[in-house]
Amino acid sequence: MPSSSAFLANQKDALLLLSRILLVILFVLFGWEKLLDYSGTVKLMNMEGAPLPAISALVAIVLEFFVGIALLIGFQTRPLALVLALYTIGTAIIGHHYWSVPPADHMNMMIHFYKNLSIAGGLVALGAAGPGRYSVDRG
Repeated sequence: MPSSSAFLANQKDALLLLSRILLVILFVLFGWEKLLDYSGTVKLMNMEGAPLPAISALVAIVLEFFVGIALLIGFQTRPLALVLALYTIGTAIIGHHYWSVPPADHMNMMIHFYKNLSIAGGLVALGAAGPGRYSVDRG
């Protein structure tokens, strides 16, 4: 009977595809919403205190939707995964600053902050591992 590590090694490409899908689903869905409602996205960026809200909205749309799609299909996976990881850390700091919210919002913001950091960790791992065989990059 093969060991679990041998099984995982044999399924590496399928698991990397699954990883790409699971990591970007959130970005693609919310990036699409931002794309469809650009003015609402600008208002949200302004409410969150993002610098240059109109430009921040464009950056969010490009990174979430278009980079998300690129990662989904495995195009330029290594560098784009790292760029999206940095973006995700930035959104944690700008949008989920649990250290400066009222006590009633503290736990919710803290959960979202650390969830962003966890997603960034997955993106860094994807950047290190590459997209796998089932991708445009094929590696």
